[in-house]
Amino acid sequence: MSIEEFSKLMKNYGETLEIVFTEEQIEKFYQYMHLLLEWNEKINLTAITKPEEIILKHFIDSLTILKYIEKNKKLIDIGTGAGFPGIPIKIMREDIDVTLLDSLNKRIHFLDIVINTLNLKKIKTIHSRIEDCGKNKQYREQFDIATSRAVANLATLSEYMLPMIKMNGTCISMKGVNLEEEIEKAKKAIYVLGGKIIKIDKLELPEGDNHRTIILIEKIKNTPSKYPRKAGTPSKEPIC
Repeated sequence: MSIEEFSKLMKNYGETLEIVFTEEQIEKFYQYMHLLLEWNEKINLTAITKPEEIILKHFIDSLTILKYIEKNKKLIDIGTGAGFPGIPIKIMREDIDVTLLDSLNKRIHFLDIVINTLNLKKIKTIHSRIEDCGKNKQYREQFDIATSRAVANLATLSEYMLPMIKMNGTCISMKGVNLEEEIEKAKKAIYVLGGKIIKIDKLELPEGDNHRTIILIEKIKNTPSKYPRKAGTPSKEPIC
């Protein structure tokens, strides 16, 4: 796909979310897409490999949460994988301090290459299990915002995210649809971990049946020190 075609699609999709791209931002996203496709042949980063789908299901999807992020905040993207939503957010918002967390070193290596190639500032990577990172005083309760995209069920995810954010901070969970039962089952975990659901937004991406749910959880009290539990436990035994 030529950069002209890429730019047209990005701008058309961006209009539906009231997002306006600069030419510099378009160029960075274009470079990012090519790095993603190049490295995907070496390590498993994404099953989505058509440029049109990368634009919509990775880039535009990641940017649906921009409106919830206030200026000059410190954000951690948990289980970032190939960098979503953290890198698209960083490309659009130079004011945000972004940390990308992932447990696989190969993905971290890829992310470091993207950061250097795109010359992104105020962004770093951490290679760690989230359960270990959540116990580390260097990172625990050090962030204003925690984001996560399709990582785990909401009860488990709350145990990953809430220990990382400061009091009055926000968890932004990006999910699919039909979450009523999952949300209900997660309420106890969210309460125990010091959180409260403050907003549930549903939206649809352009071009067909691409429904999304965005769940915002505010931290209203400190997370008990025993959370997160040891690696693997939150996913095997969610709080319920």
